[in-house]
Amino acid sequence: MKLWEKNYEVNAEIDRFTVGRDREMDLYLAPYDVLGSMAHITMLESIGLIGKDELPVLLKELRNIYALCQKGEFVIEDGIEDVHSQVELMLTRKLGDMGKKIHSGRSRNDQVLVDLKLFTRHQLRRVADGVKDLFDELIAKSNQYKDVLMPGYTHLQVAMPSSFGLWFGAYAESLCDDMLFLQAAYKMTNRNPLGSAAGYGSSFPLNRQMTTDLLGFDSMDYNVVYAQMGRGKTERNVAFALASIAGTMAKLAFDACLFNSQNFGFVRLPKECTTGSSIMPHKKNPDVFELIRSKSNKLQSLPYQITMMMNNLPVGYFRDLQIIKEVFLPAFDELCDCLQMTAYIINKIEVNDHILDDSRYDPMFSVEEVNRLAAEGMPFRDAYKKVGLDIEAGRFTPNKNIHHTHEGSIGNLCNDRIEELMHEVVSGFGFGRAEQAEKLLLKEEP
Repeated sequence: MKLWEKNYEVNAEIDRFTVGRDREMDLYLAPYDVLGSMAHITMLESIGLIGKDELPVLLKELRNIYALCQKGEFVIEDGIEDVHSQVELMLTRKLGDMGKKIHSGRSRNDQVLVDLKLFTRHQLRRVADGVKDLFDELIAKSNQYKDVLMPGYTHLQVAMPSSFGLWFGAYAESLCDDMLFLQAAYKMTNRNPLGSAAGYGSSFPLNRQMTTDLLGFDSMDYNVVYAQMGRGKTERNVAFALASIAGTMAKLAFDACLFNSQNFGFVRLPKECTTGSSIMPHKKNPDVFELIRSKSNKLQSLPYQITMMMNNLPVGYFRDLQIIKEVFLPAFDELCDCLQMTAYIINKIEVNDHILDDSRYDPMFSVEEVNRLAAEGMPFRDAYKKVGLDIEAGRFTPNKNIHHTHEGSIGNLCNDRIEELMHEVVSGFGFGRAEQAEKLLLKEEP
């Protein structure tokens, strides 16, 4: 069954090729297709295209279909083109011609647009929750190990004193910026395209503000042509936000792999969080961080894949956009899995608090000595030269009792302010509007 089917059949090979993985991908969208249909028919009733007696019957059956989706029992049958066709078919089987009325005033174009928007905003909330969980673990570890020093590096050379408080806290603050990017993606997503039809509106007197409110969107995509142009653009913008988070995790994973190695020995993973070798009995490999790094790097390619699929398309709908779903929809599960696993491992990670017992790290205190001499009145360049010559001559004895006080330094992490930043961003999403709207749509009539 195809919504556009007339009095001829499409060649079977053409049908196979053009449908592609749509049935598989559309299972991600099924519950959101139902929500969009519920809002749409409620609006259709208000303008007289669906009877007052028909609306509660249709809504009840759509709630039943939604329940199937939530239980994982919704399927797109063989021969059915997509999720839209399947939902309409299920309604028609149960309710007869009444079920055929739900498509008035819309196209599959704006139908899939609203499905994607509803799906994406739900997934963005999942991602935001995962980011916040990882942030909390990083802040906790930063506070726990704020006084444990470690070498800081530039060019992978021992540079200056750092601390585990700084290291963990740096990634926590990085997630604040990532979350701000995610919030922008959410706000761009949370606009209603329904009513744009095939991209040129409808001659029916649709009430687009009504469906916007029913679905809990912040506003609508006002211009119907732009609403259609948003297909692909929304996914690309969201993908950049996901890639930003993935970039933070990839960097953290690389550090963790490096610091876990025997040549560094700064951190240690519990043995139950490592894997072994089939030939080397001593090995405890950080496979979890290696996989997080690889998956995160793959996710960082997502916006560029989407860009290339939609590149140079003129205004209007094109089938090219279908393929975006294949890389976009599964990306959220992969990112959330990485966030969850990273948070779990950070919680379990153990820190070496005796790193500085090794004399190879003594030179990292050279700047501290230069600064001490400068504070006592010696010109900075003279102090720099003196300490450099002492190091070369083997006369340098480090003073490891350092005292940093400025904001964001070893002695003043500002973690409380970083937590305030995160709280401000999280509260700015406004998830409650969408959540409340969906609950009202799904609420059984008294």
